[in-house]
Amino acid sequence: MTSPSGKSLAATLARACSIAAVAALALAAQAQPTGIDPEAQRLLKASTDFLASQQRFGVDTRNTLEVVLKSGQKIEFNHTARTSVQRPNELRAERIGDLVQQLFVYDGKTLTLYNPKDKAFAQVAAPDTLEAMLDFARTQLDIVAPAGDLLDKNAYRVLMDGVTDGFVVGKAVIEGVRCDHLAFRAPHVDWQIWVQEGAQPLPRRLVITTRDLPNAPQFAVTMTKWNLKPNFDAQTFKFTPAAGATKVDFLPR
Repeated sequence: MTSPSGKSLAATLARACSIAAVAALALAAQAQPTGIDPEAQRLLKASTDFLASQQRFGVDTRNTLEVVLKSGQKIEFNHTARTSVQRPNELRAERIGDLVQQLFVYDGKTLTLYNPKDKAFAQVAAPDTLEAMLDFARTQLDIVAPAGDLLDKNAYRVLMDGVTDGFVVGKAVIEGVRCDHLAFRAPHVDWQIWVQEGAQPLPRRLVITTRDLPNAPQFAVTMTKWNLKPNFDAQTFKFTPAAGATKVDFLPR
């Protein structure tokens, strides 16, 4: 077996660089437009408006987070999430991955975060709408719900806050679904979104690049499955502590 530092890795990198070079040349042939392309705005707003109009839905996601070490080396962590939403004020998200195993439940009155591995949960009174809860969790508890920006019915305004440039990159295929690929830039972040073609312009992938951190780490979320007609029961948005679970406090921000 060839070691990771041997010729096998070098050959793989060479092939990858060749593919990347072709892609880079294709993009370089197009002058990046300045300002915000109205077509990019239109496609994004159609997507966010469509999702905002859905009163109940479920989505499965695959998420990737890059962490940059002091040496500059990037380390990748992954997790999956299953999110259920019932507007105006119910949400359930289950995350499982490298760094986290967590349940996030909001029932319109209370926000609960449960770590099954530790058998510990924290609860706090929360605002009575999904949008207000997401803002409360982010600003007061430093907690971001999976794909929270997209779940907000005001997602277009949230995403476009501070954006200075945006354009349509072209067509792409995400999870076997043909999409429009859009790219935007704000003062501290670049972000890309892939929007499904057709009558249901669902977001299929979101990538955020943090430019003001060393080596510009990325966070990516891919929507692997959407369900616009889910069957929720009376327990979907309720939290019942497991036997032996301990209640703890949220850490101050």
